[in-house]
Amino acid sequence: MNLIIVESPAKARTIKNFLGKEYEVIASKGHIRDLPKNSFGIKIEGDNFIPLYRVSKEHLDITKKLKELAQKAKKIYIATDEDREGEAIGFHIAHTLGKNPTELPRIVFHEITKSAIERALKNPRTIDMNRVNAQQARRLLDRIVGYKLSPLLASKIQRGLSAGRVQSAALKLVVDREREIQAFKPQEYWTIEGVFNNEVEASLSEFEGKKLQKMDIKSKSQAEEIVNKVKEEPFIVSKIEKKRRIVKSPPPFMTSTLQQSASTKLGFPPKKTMMIAQKLYEGVQTPNGVSGVITYMRTDSLNIAKEAQEEALKVIKDRFGEKYASLKTYKAKKAQEAHEAIRPTMLDFTPEVAKEYLNQEELKLYRLIYNRFLASQMADAEFEIQTIHFKSPSSLFKASGRKMVFDGFYKLLESEDKEKLLPPLKEGEKAILTKITANQHFTEPPPRFTEASLIKTLESLGIGRPSTYAPTIALLQTRNYIELDKRNVKPTPVAFTVIEMLEKHFPDIVDSSFTARMEEQLDEIAEAKKDWQKVLKEFYDPFIELIEKGRKEIKSLKVAVPVGRSCPECGSELVKRKGKFGEFIACSGFPKCKYTEQLEKEVFSEEVCEKCGSPMVIKRGPKGEFLACSGYPNCKNTKPLNKKEPKILEVPCPECGGEIVERFSKRGRFFGCKNYPKCTFISKFEPIERRCKECGYLMAKRTFRGKEVFECIKCKKREEAQ
Repeated sequence: MNLIIVESPAKARTIKNFLGKEYEVIASKGHIRDLPKNSFGIKIEGDNFIPLYRVSKEHLDITKKLKELAQKAKKIYIATDEDREGEAIGFHIAHTLGKNPTELPRIVFHEITKSAIERALKNPRTIDMNRVNAQQARRLLDRIVGYKLSPLLASKIQRGLSAGRVQSAALKLVVDREREIQAFKPQEYWTIEGVFNNEVEASLSEFEGKKLQKMDIKSKSQAEEIVNKVKEEPFIVSKIEKKRRIVKSPPPFMTSTLQQSASTKLGFPPKKTMMIAQKLYEGVQTPNGVSGVITYMRTDSLNIAKEAQEEALKVIKDRFGEKYASLKTYKAKKAQEAHEAIRPTMLDFTPEVAKEYLNQEELKLYRLIYNRFLASQMADAEFEIQTIHFKSPSSLFKASGRKMVFDGFYKLLESEDKEKLLPPLKEGEKAILTKITANQHFTEPPPRFTEASLIKTLESLGIGRPSTYAPTIALLQTRNYIELDKRNVKPTPVAFTVIEMLEKHFPDIVDSSFTARMEEQLDEIAEAKKDWQKVLKEFYDPFIELIEKGRKEIKSLKVAVPVGRSCPECGSELVKRKGKFGEFIACSGFPKCKYTEQLEKEVFSEEVCEKCGSPMVIKRGPKGEFLACSGYPNCKNTKPLNKKEPKILEVPCPECGGEIVERFSKRGRFFGCKNYPKCTFISKFEPIERRCKECGYLMAKRTFRGKEVFECIKCKKREEAQ
C-alpha cells in the first residue's frame, strides 16, 4: 500500500476516485502542527529564532492515524498544495511522522484530474526547504508583530484589539482614504454642451483659442458669458476624424482579479469567492464522476498550459469560427511562474453542462472563470472612433461616436462599449447650433474602497500575497476595524485611534512600502537569495526596542464615559468602558473596586409593572426574552413575554393516544405527550405519520450523515427517505 497525504478531506476523496486499491489517500486537515495559541512560541538564542511547534488538540486523532498508516506504507507521498503554505504543511507532516522532509517524495499538480495525478506520481520531487523557510519566516514575523504589539494596543486603547504586519498596512489605506474624504472641500465648475442640427450632441472643447480643462469655467456668470457669445456665432463642420481602437482580450484570472471580478459582478465577498473556488478545485460531481473543475485558485501567475491553450483554440473555432481564435500568452509581475492562472480543467464541462451538477453560487463563479479563460484566447475587439469638430469664430465643440467593427472576445463576454453612431456629415458644411446649455458641477471626494478596489490596491502596492487578501479583509471586519456600508469599506472610530498610535510610534508597521519590501524579502528567501534567520533578526531587534519604548511613553487612550450613577459597592462614579465583548459599565475605582454591570440597550414594551407602575422593558435570559421592570433594582418584577401556545402535532401519542406537543428546555426543542406526567412519551425529533416495519412504533424524519432518513423513535431502525 502506498500512502498519499493531502491537506483537505474533499481533495483526498477526489484523488482516491482516480487511483486503485494500492493507494490510500488521507487528509491532514490543514497544518498538523503550528505555534502554540497561548504562548509566544518562539525561542530566541543569539541570532537564531527557533519555532516551538506543537500538534494541536484537534489534530491528535489524525496524527495517530497518519502514523499508523505510515508504518504500513511502502511509499509515502506528500501531495499538499503547491505554494509556500502547502510546502510548509508537507514539512510539518514529515516531521510529525519522524521522516526527513527532504527525502519524502513530494508530488504537485495544478488541477485535480486523473491525468494530472498520474503525471505527478511519475514525476515526484522533494520538499523545497527554501519555500518552507519563507513560510516559516512569514509565520514568525506575524507572530512577533501580533504577540508583542497587540497587547500594547489593548493596554493603551481597549481590549480585543490586534495589530498585524499586513492587516495594519491595509487598515491605514482605508483610514487614509476616509481622512481624504473628510478633508475634502467641493469646488464648483461648469461645462457647456451644444446640440447641432437637432441630433448631434457636442461639448465645448476650446474657447478663444484656449483648450478648456475641467476647472477652467468656475462660475455661472463666466459660463453665461460664453453661452451668450457662442449662440450668436455661425458654425461649420471643420474636421471629421476616424480612428481604429483595439480593445485587447482580458487575461485569465489570478487570485486577486477573480476576487475583484466576483465582488463587482456577482456581489461575492472575497472570503466567499475563495470558499467556492476551493470546492471547485478540490472536486465536484461531473458527468465523469467527482473531479476538480478548475486549477489551483491561489496564484499570482497568468501562465497557461500549452495543452489547455490548444484545447481552448479548438473550442473557440468550433463555437465561433476561425477568426475568433487567437493564441495569447500573458505574463504577471513577480509571479511564481511554475503556477498557472485559474482556468477550467475540462472545457467540455461547459456552464450549460455544469448547471446540472453545481449549485447556483458555484455555477455563477464557474461560469465567470470558464468564460474569462476562453475570452483570453479570443481575438481582440475593434472599434471605429468618430470625432466631429464644430467650429465658430471663438469656439470649438467636439462630438464623439463609436461603432464596433469586430466584436472579437465580446462575442463571448458582454461589451461595455455601447455604440453611439454619428450622422454622416461633410467637412466644410454649415452646422446649426440648435441648443446650448451651461451645466453646474462640483468636484467629488475620492470614493471609499470597495472590497474589490481594496484588493486591487493591496496587490498594486505589493502588500500581502494571493492567499492573504481575503483573510486580511475578514480579520479587519472581525476586529471591528471596518464595516461594510453598501459594499463600501468604512473605518470605525477605533480604527482611527489605532492607526494614529501606530503612525506615531510604529511607522514601519503601517507603511505600505515597508510591508511590500518585507514581502520581497520573503520572496528572496523562497529563491534562496536571503537567509530567513537573518531577515527575522533585522526586523526583531529594532521592533522590540520600539515596543519597550512604547510601554513607557505611550499615554493611555482609553476613554471612560460617566453614566451618571454611583457604584453600589464603593460609591465611586460608574463609567462606560469597552472590553473584549463590547461595552459594559464598571466602577471608576478599578482595580480597587471590580464592580461591573452588563450594558443593555433597553427596549420598552407597551406594558407597565403591576407592582410599581414603571414601564416594562424587554430583556434576554437563558430561556429567551422576558419582561422586566425598568425600576430595577428597586423593583425586581419579571414576567414572560408573548407566551405562545405550544404547537400540537396531528400525530397521536403512540403510548396513550393523546396529543403530542412541541416543548423547549435548556437542551433545546423536543416533543412530548400533553398528558405528562401521566404519560412520559418523549422524542428528540418530530414524529410523523409513518410506522417502523420492525416494531410498529412512530418514526421521525431527520438528517443522518448528510442524508434525510426515517428513524424509529423506539428501536432506532433507519430507512431511506423517499
